[in-house]
Amino acid sequence: MFYHTIYPSPLGDLTLLADDQALYGLWFSDQQHYGANYDLGRSTGQVTPLLTRVTTWLDAYFAGRQPDPATLPLKPEVTAFRQQVLSVIRQVPYGQTITYQEIATRMGRPTVSRAVGHNPISIIIPCHRVMGSDGSLTGYAGGIDRKIALLTLEGCDLAALRAGRAN
Repeated sequence: MFYHTIYPSPLGDLTLLADDQALYGLWFSDQQHYGANYDLGRSTGQVTPLLTRVTTWLDAYFAGRQPDPATLPLKPEVTAFRQQVLSVIRQVPYGQTITYQEIATRMGRPTVSRAVGHNPISIIIPCHRVMGSDGSLTGYAGGIDRKIALLTLEGCDLAALRAGRAN
């Protein structure tokens, strides 16, 4: 059985979807396509211990602390290739960034941008930390304004990023 709840973040409502064992999805409620694979009408709005842990994690994150994402069981339902991409993204520390090209190089694959864009667990799997090779703030399903807000919250130097000096 799936459970869902809405988390009122400072950047807009987030929908959380989990079963008893793991978090399957976390997306801004107004994001296009996210949640399309799940019928929220078939899940219950019951708050579970796991959803409580995730909302506590989000509270800490939005308070500017650095909660450890490894403390949460995650189960993004994506292809094996996308799992590999998300695994690389999960290693990017709070307040730091990586480029699409760096991910591709680490994986030995020519392109990864579409796989980065198919992250069903926003924020906790920090795809907002992925930048263009020139430091451009591109490609965040939650919107560029939210990407900027998340990076700013984490203390990223946006001027340096835009100048092509990703930290």
